[in-house]
Amino acid sequence: MNSEWIQIEKDPQHIAREKSKARQLRKSQWWKNKIAAGVCYYCQKKFPPHELTMDHIVPLARGGRSNKGNVVPCCRACNAEKKYYTRAEVVMSKLREAKQ
Repeated sequence: MNSEWIQIEKDPQHIAREKSKARQLRKSQWWKNKIAAGVCYYCQKKFPPHELTMDHIVPLARGGRSNKGNVVPCCRACNAEKKYYTRAEVVMSKLREAKQ
């Protein structure tokens, strides 16, 4: 993925604070219910709950927060593909690649 037009300003304090919040959120009944469904937010495929990861829709490196409105269950493949990009950036990258 071409990242020359994407500015990433990683704030180590923000990331550490939000990762701590994410650890607490993973322990919540709300999160356990989310992963119990076993569905990846992005590809919509079914997985055993223990194979799903917590993904930040707006990545922490991009200023995202660890709250219920910004985290989703995600399979490892989708999470690895998304990295610190937004979902829109991933889709746009795929469209560019398809044109080439």
